[in-house]
Amino acid sequence: MPDKLYYALDLKDDPVLIERYKAWHAPGAVPAAINASIRDAGIEALEIFLVGNRMFMVLTPGESFDPAAKAAADAASSDVQAWETLMWQFQQALPFAAEGEKWLPMQRIYALSEQP
Repeated sequence: MPDKLYYALDLKDDPVLIERYKAWHAPGAVPAAINASIRDAGIEALEIFLVGNRMFMVLTPGESFDPAAKAAADAASSDVQAWETLMWQFQQALPFAAEGEKWLPMQRIYALSEQP
């Protein structure tokens, strides 16, 4: 597994909704059950960056992180499902996403460390 995983997703292009989304992600605003689900999955760090209405997530997986197990646990968690439903009010799929896809993995195409 890579040291970091990168994902992208859009917010609805509405300044009021974007501000509300940001407020939901302020320190202490995310429900404890959501933060626990992230940590319990073996995710060591997770950051979300925003430019315009495009978001980028940087996830640092721990040794025990298993994306399939995280997806299964999320699907079984009423807390996570309620959070996802709430967040979908603010989010929109990327234009090229398949039906039901939200955060899409990004492909690294350049690294200075690999250049001569």
